Amino acid sequence: MAQQETDQRMNNEAAVAEPGDGFVVDTEDAEARELAHRERGTSRPITVVGNPVLHKECQDVTEFDDKLAALIDDMFASQRTAEGVGLAANQIGVDLKVFVYDCPDDDGVRHVGAVCNPVLEELPPQERRLDDSNEGCLSVPTAYVSLPRPDYAVVRGQDAQGNPIKVRGNGYFARCLQHETDHLYGYLYIDRLSKRDRKDALRQMEENTPRYEVVSNG
Repeated sequence: MAQQETDQRMNNEAAVAEPGDGFVVDTEDAEARELAHRERGTSRPITVVGNPVLHKECQDVTEFDDKLAALIDDMFASQRTAEGVGLAANQIGVDLKVFVYDCPDDDGVRHVGAVCNPVLEELPPQERRLDDSNEGCLSVPTAYVSLPRPDYAVVRGQDAQGNPIKVRGNGYFARCLQHETDHLYGYLYIDRLSKRDRKDALRQMEENTPRYEVVSNG
């Protein structure tokens, strides 16, 4: 996910433990963990709307090995190069259900982590408070459009070693979790817009130049 317009592998991953309530602690040593991933990784160009890998459900992660760990490192490096707060594997052309994030919540607390095979929990109606903020996407570069989403989200999945995890977020971070999970099931945020707003987003993309390298669709 794009930022708002206004705004040792095993050891590093093990630093993100779970508290008693079962939710991952993704705020501890956030800066050091993100830096370690990024320094090991290699930045890759970003795929953009129209690339087939973005418009279909990705394959489940079944091998939790060094290859997956290296992919996660590359994703963190790519995310930083593009100045994003979340990145799904298909955004660098990889057909696997994994996303990374380095995103603040509405209290300014930084969250850093990776989720494999994410599933977004359905919120009960009484917990569905919509936040109608602007949203952007690295795969729809330079475009920002308002999109209502719940201001709280819970994602279940697995970590880089295959252990079950739960991640929760509020505000901007909740938007990020929903946005990145959508990616891995073949949906861009513009797919949730009205025809008029989608057209506006694509117009913004056409009229501006991304600040990072992208993969040409043709």
